[in-house]
Formats: sequence, structure tokens, C-alpha cells
Amino acid sequence: MKHEYYMRLALEEARQAMLENEVPVGAVLVKDNRILVKTHNKKEVLQDATAHAEILAIREGGRILQNWRLDDCALYVTLEPCFMCASAILQSRIKTLVYGARDAKQGAIESRGTLLESNVYGNSLQVYAGYGEEEAAELLQTFFSINRNKETGLHCL
Repeated sequence: MKHEYYMRLALEEARQAMLENEVPVGAVLVKDNRILVKTHNKKEVLQDATAHAEILAIREGGRILQNWRLDDCALYVTLEPCFMCASAILQSRIKTLVYGARDAKQGAIESRGTLLESNVYGNSLQVYAGYGEEEAAELLQTFFSINRNKETGLHCL
């Protein structure tokens, strides 16, 4: 039940990202059933290629806890993490990763790579996939459809 609750919050963040013309990916960082961070992609607004929702959550979580080690934290993210984010998740020692939609193009957990299998950091990470998957995938499809239409000059009604 808790996974569904936190994923709903991450989906709210993804919807907010979409309103800001960012790729709709949201993240929520939790420790001891307390929400530490709710955020979403901010690459465009920050003009920062590393401003993925996961990275922003990890940075802010470290600041709040005053420790880069996010032991016993759970990260909820609406899209399967890319290689950069998956590595940061391992580096930060997050205990649990819960994600929604799979990312066939850039997913580093199961779709395009299996970063966890070659975990050079040696920490254990529990992974749960598919929470909120349909809604997360729909948000992404809608976002990219709208942006493709903008690029080609087509307009959606």
C-alpha cells in the first residue's frame, strides 16, 4: 500500500513537470515513512543536463539529512532510471527503488542495461518495478506526442 501512495505523489510531480514543459518524470524520496523530497525533472528550467528528478531528489535528500549516504531511504520515480541516475542511486546507498514505466531507450535497470547486476559499489538495493506504470507511460506518450506536433507544425485540439 505504501508503494502506491508514494508513487501517486511522484506522479503528481510528473504532471507538474509536464506543465512546466519538462519531460514528465517525478520522484519522491522517503525515509522512515517521512517524505524528505518531492521533485521532478528540471533540465529545461535549470539548463542542467543532470537535473533529472532522481538526481535532484538525491541532492536535496543529502542536504536535508546532512549526509550523502541515504541509507534506509526509498526512492519512488515514475520512470526507470537512466545510467546516470542508476549510478547515483547506487552511490548514495539508497535502500529501495520503486519505479513506474520502463524506459526502452535509456533504462539502466532492466530495459537497456542491468547496472544493478554489475554493481561495483557492493551495496544492496531492493527494486520494485511497475508501480503506476500505465499512468506514467501515458504522461510520457502525451508529452512527446505534443512536442512532436509542435516540431512538425501540427497542432492538437
